[in-house]
Amino acid sequence: MDEEPERAKRWEGGYERTWEVLKEDESGSLRATVEDILFQAKRKRVFESHGQVRLGMMRHLYVVIDSSRTMEDQDLKPNRLTSTLKLMEYFVEEYFDQNPISQIGIITTKNKRAEKLTDLAGNPKKHIAAMKKAVNSTCVGEPSLYNALNIAMQTLKHMPGHTSREILVIFSSLTTCDPANIYDLVKTLKALKIRVSVIGLSAEVRVCTVLTRETGGNYNVILDESHFKELLMYHVKPPPASSSSECSLIRMGFPQHIIASLSDQDAKPSFSMSHLESSDGGPGLTLSGYYCPQCRAKYTELPVECKVCGLTLVSAPHLARSFHHLFPLDAFQERPLEEHTGDRFCQACQGELKDKSVFACPACSSVFCTECDLFIHDTLHCCPSCIHRQGAS
Repeated sequence: MDEEPERAKRWEGGYERTWEVLKEDESGSLRATVEDILFQAKRKRVFESHGQVRLGMMRHLYVVIDSSRTMEDQDLKPNRLTSTLKLMEYFVEEYFDQNPISQIGIITTKNKRAEKLTDLAGNPKKHIAAMKKAVNSTCVGEPSLYNALNIAMQTLKHMPGHTSREILVIFSSLTTCDPANIYDLVKTLKALKIRVSVIGLSAEVRVCTVLTRETGGNYNVILDESHFKELLMYHVKPPPASSSSECSLIRMGFPQHIIASLSDQDAKPSFSMSHLESSDGGPGLTLSGYYCPQCRAKYTELPVECKVCGLTLVSAPHLARSFHHLFPLDAFQERPLEEHTGDRFCQACQGELKDKSVFACPACSSVFCTECDLFIHDTLHCCPSCIHRQGAS
């Protein structure tokens, strides 16, 4: 495990004239070159997501957040902890938007210990509320990567084989204080098929390099806050499913939202099952809710796993939003704007086509601008013109 493959560091390579990438236009401005670099970065994400790769629809992800004293550094404003938690709130919302039948949990590590901030759950409000409270927590001591990974592993190893087991570590420190040999834990994680990825806030750490390489995860170090957000968004999309992952039929319930009338004599307000373990003073006795079709237990929101009979309760739109990961939308064909002979406006936003390139759907030949192309592939996952034509026919 200690043998690392040969990989030349950037400073060990040849002398690079990185400034030659930037070229001035006729007026002496660098704006055109900078815009081209940003344009290529946007397109890279679409091409990376293209391909018939089997992705996991049901994910179980633990996010480990370093809360050691290094999180008080102010290279991210106002400090690393506040910036991380703010970006994590956005990440949680996007995660459940793209993976509505998946679950997420949060673990913090500081002072050589690790503790669960939230358990694995499918309710984004619960996680966001916990992170808002954590903003005021103190950052002390050193983190323990071993303890944090061990806590996550104890839960993830019991997850069914047809789901993906993932850990994402946001690591700020350059050291970790562990009670045992972490390389033995890495072997266990690999055997359990738990994928570990790391986002570093300081510099590359060897133990993280070995951890991600052995478990099949990704390791990146941030450049700035916008790059930090981009790296987080990379983990919103499900990773490719392992070829050895199990395939099995899953029992699911599709409860309808039932609202009892106030005029109904037999209507009785009741608590939901989620309220019984909630300590935040959520909704109490209500007349409406989702009732499990198997045991009639009541819940206020979906998706959720029934606490009585264990049935997974979802709505049809939740399943549909997860289904698109199995059949990704083909990348649109890029062509120069000068070669485009049709209307000079985007079929989606109806704005004038001003970018140097336009993007045509291979099925219906409709043309889109760069921003709409990204929106269609990242959020809609279907061509609006194709859908419109299907509805019209």
